[in-house]
Amino acid sequence: MSRKRPNQARRRWLWLLAVAVAAVLLVKPEWFGRLIYPISYTEEIKASAKMYGLDPLLIAAIIRVESNFKENAVSAKGAVGIMQLMPETAQWIIEQGAFRDLTVEDAASRASAGIRLGAWYVRELSRQFDGNLPVVLAAYNAGPGRVRLWLDEQVWDGRLETLDQIPYGETRHYVRRVMYYYKKYTEVYGSI
Repeated sequence: MSRKRPNQARRRWLWLLAVAVAAVLLVKPEWFGRLIYPISYTEEIKASAKMYGLDPLLIAAIIRVESNFKENAVSAKGAVGIMQLMPETAQWIIEQGAFRDLTVEDAASRASAGIRLGAWYVRELSRQFDGNLPVVLAAYNAGPGRVRLWLDEQVWDGRLETLDQIPYGETRHYVRRVMYYYKKYTEVYGSI
């Protein structure tokens, strides 16, 4: 009999814990969503998004997919920093955007620098591709020249519904993931 009492006590405790968690989720459902879909570097994201006229939740979604908010991330292909810019692309952004105060090394090692350069690049791609978000995201991943070629040769029509036409599986997957997190962040946060 002594064995049943600890099991009964444990079951009661687990039941009370489950009821408490359910109550919290009913009263504050965003708490659970924010636990599952956290955003780091919110101040840096908001500042850069505001500077370049972008939705901060879009920048957060790109960061989530690119580096999962790891400031010093380096990919197998050599992309660096929180927004995973290729060093050549980062250098181009620095030159085109007149970022005299930043270097490629800054983008690779400081979240604020990487977010600023990455946000500028998203705005530039948005300008190049008339704000077509799936195309902008594909260009962020595969490069604007390659995506322009796909569009010009009618390999892909640039719509979200036709992502399967994108010749690169990595890019298809990338656009889907960013759009997924962008939607989730919008549902969970509304805005930051």
